[in-house]
Amino acid sequence: MIPKECKRLAEVEGDQRQKQAFLVCGTHSGCGKTTVTLGLLAALRARGLSVQPFKVGPDFIDPGLHTLIAGKQSRNLDGWMLSRRWNEELFLRLIEGSDVGLIEGVMGLFDGYEGQTESGSSAEMAKWLDVPAVLVVDARSMARSAAALIYGFTRFDPALKFGGVIFNQIGGDAHLEYLQEAVASACPEVAVLGGIPREDRVRIPERHLGLVTADEMSLDAGWQKTLAELMEKSLDIDLLLEKTRYTMHTGPGPLTSDLTTGLPGAAEGWAGGGAAKTGCGASPPEIAVARDAAFCFYYPDNLELLEKAGARLRFFSPVCGETLPEGCSGAYLGGGYPELFAKAISENARFLHSLRERAGLGMPIYAECGGLMTLGRFIDTIEGENYIMAGILPFGTRMLPRRKALGYTEVVLRRQCLLGGPGRVIRGHEFHYSEIAEETEAGSGKREAGRDEVHYSEIVGPEPDSVLHLPSSVLSPPSSVFSPPSSVLSPPSSVLSPPSSVLEFAYDLRRRKDEAARPEGYQAGSVLASYIHLHWGSAPEAAEQFVSYCAEWKKGR
Repeated sequence: MIPKECKRLAEVEGDQRQKQAFLVCGTHSGCGKTTVTLGLLAALRARGLSVQPFKVGPDFIDPGLHTLIAGKQSRNLDGWMLSRRWNEELFLRLIEGSDVGLIEGVMGLFDGYEGQTESGSSAEMAKWLDVPAVLVVDARSMARSAAALIYGFTRFDPALKFGGVIFNQIGGDAHLEYLQEAVASACPEVAVLGGIPREDRVRIPERHLGLVTADEMSLDAGWQKTLAELMEKSLDIDLLLEKTRYTMHTGPGPLTSDLTTGLPGAAEGWAGGGAAKTGCGASPPEIAVARDAAFCFYYPDNLELLEKAGARLRFFSPVCGETLPEGCSGAYLGGGYPELFAKAISENARFLHSLRERAGLGMPIYAECGGLMTLGRFIDTIEGENYIMAGILPFGTRMLPRRKALGYTEVVLRRQCLLGGPGRVIRGHEFHYSEIAEETEAGSGKREAGRDEVHYSEIVGPEPDSVLHLPSSVLSPPSSVFSPPSSVLSPPSSVLSPPSSVLEFAYDLRRRKDEAARPEGYQAGSVLASYIHLHWGSAPEAAEQFVSYCAEWKKGR
C-alpha cells in the first residue's frame, strides 16, 4: 500500500503530472552512488512506487543492476554522445508512466568529456532535465571537512539545483550528528537526508570492467529487502521526496525529428523512416542478437532503433550452447565478457561454425568489443589459457593486466560499410582490457591448422588509406552476394565489395580535437567489427542502414 504522504506528493491538487525526479551524484567515482541508487530503487519500490531508472554516461553494468531492482529497463542519458533533445525526450517519455524518475550520475558531479566544459557531466544532465542533484559524500575518515566539500560543490555552479546530501560510510550516530552540525553551520540551505553506515551485506563485487553484471549476480528478494530496510532506517525518504518534486510541463515527444541536432556531422531532420525506408515491407528481417553473461553490453536505444527500422530481434545465448537462429538475416554481437566465458564459447562449435558459414554467404554481421574478440582467431586470457574463436578476422586478442583504452570516441566512416557511407559521424566510447595480438604471441600456441600467420604490424600499423591482407582461408563473400540495398540509403554496390583477400578499415577514430585520427573498424566483406561501443542515437540512420543490408540479404536468399 502506498503511504498517504507518497500519494499526496504524486497527486498534488489532483495534478497527475506531479512526480518526483532527481539525480544521484557523487564527489568522485567510488563514493557509493550505485549502492545508494540501488538502495533507493529498492526502498521506493517497496513503498509501492513505480520508479524509472536512468544512468548518465556510457555504462552497461549499472543500468543492468538498476533494471533488476526497479523492474523497469534502465536507460542511458549522455550529454556528449547524444543531443540535448534526445535526452530530454527520452526522459519525458519514460517517466510518463512512473511515479519517480531516478538518475544515477557518472564519476564526480562535474566530471565529463573535458576539463574546460561540463559536456558529458552529471551536472549538465541535471540542468538539461531540470532535476535536483542529490550529492553522495563518502564521509569515511571525515568530519567537519565534509561541510567544506559540500559548500564548494553546491556553489560551484549556481544554475544547478540540489535536493540534499547523503553521507555514506558513516561510523555511527555520533559521526552523523557531527556531520549534520557541520553542514548546518556552513551551508544551512542544504538538506542532510541521512547517513548510511558501513554494511558488508549489501556490497557488490567488482572486477576489471567495473561491478559484476546483473546477469551473473543473484540480487534476490532477500538481498533487496535488506537493502531497502537499510535505506529506510538510514535516510529520510519522505524528505527526499518532498525536496525532489517534479512537474511535467509538457508531454513527451516521440524520438523522431532532428534529435541529433548539435552533433558534428549529424543529419538534421531525421524522421525515423522505419520499415518503409529500409525496404523491410511485410516480411521484416530477423537479426540475431547474442545476449547472455558474455554478451551483455547493449544500449537499449540501439535495439529499439533496429526494431523501429523494421527488424525483428531474436536473442540467443552462445554461452548456453545456442547458435545463430535459423532464418536470421543478420547478426549483432555486443560487448561484455567473452574472456570470462571463452571456454564455453570456444566449445560451442555450432555457434562458431554458423558465424563462419553466414559470413561466407555474405550475411551482415556487426560486432563490438567482445563481439570483435569472438570473431577473431583466438582469445588469450589473463591466466594464460588460449581459446579458439570464429577465425573470421585475421587476428586474435589477448587480455592485459591493465586497462588498454577508456574514453569517449567519435567515429567518422571512411568508406561504405554496414552503418553508412563516407563522412557519417557516430559517437560512442571505448573501454577494454584486451588488445589485438599477432599469431606468434599467443599463450599456448594452439591454433587451427592451415591458417596463415598475420603479423601485429600488419593489423595496427598501416597508413590511413591502406588495407590489410587477409589469409586466403578467411571467408569473404563475392560481390554478387553482398551488395547494398537499392534504396537511397546506400551508394553503388562496388563500394562495398572488397576483394576476398583484403580487410579494410571502415572508421577514423577521434578521441580529442587536437589528436590525429587513427584507423579502426575492421571490415571484411559483410562483416564489420570494432572495439568501439557506438550509440546509434547519435546517428539513427546507422541502424536503418544495418537493417537495410539485412533486408536486402534476405531478399537475395
